[in-house]
Amino acid sequence: MSPTLPDMICFALYSANQAMQRVYAPLLQKLGLTYPQYLVMLSLWQADGQTVGDLGRALGLESNTVTPLLKRMEAQGLVARSRDGADERQVRVALTDHGRGLQDQVQPLTACIIEACGMPPAEIAELRDRITALRDRLRQAG
Repeated sequence: MSPTLPDMICFALYSANQAMQRVYAPLLQKLGLTYPQYLVMLSLWQADGQTVGDLGRALGLESNTVTPLLKRMEAQGLVARSRDGADERQVRVALTDHGRGLQDQVQPLTACIIEACGMPPAEIAELRDRITALRDRLRQAG
């Protein structure tokens, strides 16, 4: 007998991801960000001036997926893209003042997400670490 949908780990991960994005959506909407844009911003707040390729690797996305996202973010005044002076083939992405200014505004989101999870921060961290380890094993297997 085939496993049912609720028995599948892939569905549990998929549906948890969908639920997490639904929690984030109204919080990010107030800031004018989509969830993928938020992830880009998190990466740039950690290390500004990354290449498009760097961002793609950090997010697990191909450049052809990241580029349209960055174009929309540039139109919103969040980032600026420019050719790397040392290697014209590379496009660097830098935060604008507006993009940098959003960092302080996203700080309260963490508390909202922890509350929505209904778990102590230590349990959330443990779950994140286990999911990350699973992701890494699946990447190696794939």
